[in-house]
Amino acid sequence: MSRSRCGPWSFGLQSECRVSAETSEPHIFGMNVPVGSERPLNPGAGIGWNSHKKISDVLLCCKLYISESRNRRALDSIERAARLEPDAVIAKMFPDRAYNRVRYTLVSYVVHDSSGCPVYSPLQRAVVAMAEAAYGAIDLELHSGTHPRLGVVDEIAFHPLARASMDEASWLAKAVAAEIGSQFQVPIFLYGAAHPTEKTVEAIRRELDYFRPNFLGSYWSGWSMPETLPMKPDVGPDRVSPARGVTMIGARAWVSTYNVPILSTDVSVVRRIARAVSERGGGLPTVLTLGLVHGEDSTEITCMLLEPNQVGADRVESLIQVLAAQNGLDVERGYFTDLSPEVIVQSYMNAA
Repeated sequence: MSRSRCGPWSFGLQSECRVSAETSEPHIFGMNVPVGSERPLNPGAGIGWNSHKKISDVLLCCKLYISESRNRRALDSIERAARLEPDAVIAKMFPDRAYNRVRYTLVSYVVHDSSGCPVYSPLQRAVVAMAEAAYGAIDLELHSGTHPRLGVVDEIAFHPLARASMDEASWLAKAVAAEIGSQFQVPIFLYGAAHPTEKTVEAIRRELDYFRPNFLGSYWSGWSMPETLPMKPDVGPDRVSPARGVTMIGARAWVSTYNVPILSTDVSVVRRIARAVSERGGGLPTVLTLGLVHGEDSTEITCMLLEPNQVGADRVESLIQVLAAQNGLDVERGYFTDLSPEVIVQSYMNAA
């Protein structure tokens, strides 16, 4: 799908854009059986617009990162909001108590008009509803954890699955950004395919000092930046609410996340190892890393594998083990924090 075919990509996505059965039959897939989550989040069957639902092989995945994992009441509120759109499935929930951070992995279909342009996805309603619930339940000024963050809704990443294109992921990212920025008055920074120059989320984070702890050398606590941001957001106001922070929203190819626990409390050594493993530090290409405190008696190297089919988890873990041994540290077996795209798609299709 090309941009010229569908014209300019709009930031807005209105409900009247839905294609009805009387005009052009939409491509719809609408089941809500969760897979891989700790507990069912979407019980019951999804309800489509008509009884002639057509299974779509055009699927988008959304990874929604929220700065909270310890407040069960807040998480319940967010998950109730997700159920407002039963055709958007939460495939996995990954909370991390030490980081005080949770990621929801959602998947749903894309509806196209008769010319093949995307006009609707249930993901938009689900994600915006979850963001609203998060803003109502979480105050960033009262939040602390050992993972960097800049917002209550810290990041929303869209990935094309199955036969979806990056253009479709970008279209939805910009639509969600427009709605969240306007409705909740939150500054939004676009990245990847959603940004005019495809600026990376890592570059934006460095400019906003995302990676620098602001409390006790290893913690991120409250809001420490000025209310007038040092750079202009792509969407939303220039001034930031310290209670809500800012949000990164973008579209990018699939990224695998792999964490390796280190049996040490010396975070400075772990950070040096993490940097040596990363591409930025002269290590493995297409690998991004952070060395973080993870609990009272351990640390962790979190890894983003930008091209997991080229540089995979085994290679990353092997290098970490070598470098850790050189520093007299023991390493536990690493773990993926999410399902693979193949498992997400296959499980979703099997639910039909």
